[in-house]
Amino acid sequence: QVQLVESGGGFVQPGGSLRLSCAVSGLIFRTMGWYRQAPGKQRELVADIISGGIPNYGDSVKDRFTVSRDNAKNTMYLQMNSLKPEDTAVYYCRGDVGYWGQGTQVTVST
Repeated sequence: QVQLVESGGGFVQPGGSLRLSCAVSGLIFRTMGWYRQAPGKQRELVADIISGGIPNYGDSVKDRFTVSRDNAKNTMYLQMNSLKPEDTAVYYCRGDVGYWGQGTQVTVST
C-alpha cells in the first residue's frame, strides 16, 4: 500500500518559517512535488523535484521556499521562509502522477 503522509503544518506569523515533511512508504517516486490549495482557489504547484534533478518552483515562492529529498528516508521536505498571509493554504505532497497525501494546513496570520 502506497502512503504519503504530510506533517509540519501549523500557525505562524508573517515573516516566520515552517518546515513541511512528506514521508512516503510503499513506493519510490521519480518525481515528487508540493502543491497548495487556498479556499476558493485552484490547487497550484509550489515546487517539484526529480530524484537527482534541479528543483522547480512556482513564481510566488521562488527565493523563499526550498524543496529537498532524503532518499534514504524516502521523505521530501519543504522549507518555507519569509511566510506571507497569501501562503495560507492546505499543502499537499504528490508522487509522480496520481499519488497524493492527505494535506496539512498552513496558516500565516497575525
